[in-house]
Amino acid sequence: MSETIERTTLEALHVGGPTLRFRYAGRTWLTDPTFDAPGDYEGPIPLHKLTGPAVPQERVGPVDVVLLSHDQHADNLDNSGREFLTTVETVLSTPDAAGRLNGVRGLANWETVPIGDARVTAVPALHGPEGCEPATGVVTGFVLQADGQPTVYVSGDNASVALVEQIVQRIGGIDIAILNVGAANVGRFGDTDLTLNARTALQAAEHLGDAAIIPVHAEGWAHFTETLDHLTRVFAYGGRAEQLHIPRPGESFTV
Repeated sequence: MSETIERTTLEALHVGGPTLRFRYAGRTWLTDPTFDAPGDYEGPIPLHKLTGPAVPQERVGPVDVVLLSHDQHADNLDNSGREFLTTVETVLSTPDAAGRLNGVRGLANWETVPIGDARVTAVPALHGPEGCEPATGVVTGFVLQADGQPTVYVSGDNASVALVEQIVQRIGGIDIAILNVGAANVGRFGDTDLTLNARTALQAAEHLGDAAIIPVHAEGWAHFTETLDHLTRVFAYGGRAEQLHIPRPGESFTV
C-alpha cells in the first residue's frame, strides 16, 4: 500500500495563476513564476493582471528547479518572476527562452535531462491554433518521472488536445496532470482560445485516463474567459468530477 501512496501523491502549493510549487523526488519545483501585484502590461496586445499572488515571493522558500513554459508573456513570467529566476539553480524552458534569458537551459521537444533522481522530458505544446507560433511564440510542457514517484505532466500554455494524446502515447501512463486552463483569449485568433477551455480540458482528461487533474492558470487576468466553476460543471457532466482537484491559492494540498 505504501508504494501506491508514493506513486500517486504530490504535495503542492498554488501560489496563483500558473505558479505552482511542489515537492518531487527530493527537490522543490516551481512552474512559471509570477509574483507581481495587479497591474497592466503594455505590448502588442496589452495584458491586465487583476489579482496578485496568494503567497508572496518571500514565503515561497528556496526552489531548486523552475519549469518555465515560455518567457514571452507576463502572465507566465512577470517582472518579479524574472528576478526570481536569478535565485534558482536550474531553469528549464524552450531553446528560444534560453537565447533570451541568462541561466536558462533550453530543451527541444522530447529531450530528456536528469535532475537529481528525476528525469525531465520537454514535451510539445501549442499556445493557440495550428500555425500560431509566429504570433504567440514557441512554448513547452514537461513530464517528470522518477522511480517510486508519480509520472507528472505539466502542460504549460497548451491548447492542443491532439498534443496531449501524442504525449500519452509516447510517454505512457500519466498519474498527475497540471493543466493550464481558463480559455485564455485576447482576440488574436477570434474565438479560438490560447489555452485549454473546459470542453478541451475534458477531452484532454479522457486521453489522460485516470490521472488526477490539477487545473491552474484560470483566474486573475482579464483575458481568461471561463471560470473554474464552469470547468467543474463540465467535468461533472462528463463523468470525471472525481478526477478534478482544484487547488485553493495560498493553501498547501496533496493529490
